[in-house]
Amino acid sequence: MTRTARSIDISDSIQAELEKQASRERVSPSVIVERALGAYIAAQERKYAAIDEALAEADKGVFVSREAVERWIDSWDTDNELPPPEPDVFLK
Repeated sequence: MTRTARSIDISDSIQAELEKQASRERVSPSVIVERALGAYIAAQERKYAAIDEALAEADKGVFVSREAVERWIDSWDTDNELPPPEPDVFLK
């Protein structure tokens, strides 16, 4: 894998925390930054894939009702947390 040095501007407080974490893990700060960027990029890819999937479902007329979403959200942080709701509105 080809590697290229990069320069970024970060606050002094973030730099201090970065160095502290790198010291704890006995790795260089650049390893921590690369992991963090990798995790961010992967999360963004999952987010946009979910959006694309939802748009495709919407184009087919498949939706989750507001009531189902509200029941799900209301269950968060309870002993009976519900799984994400399945589509229950089909317009086409």
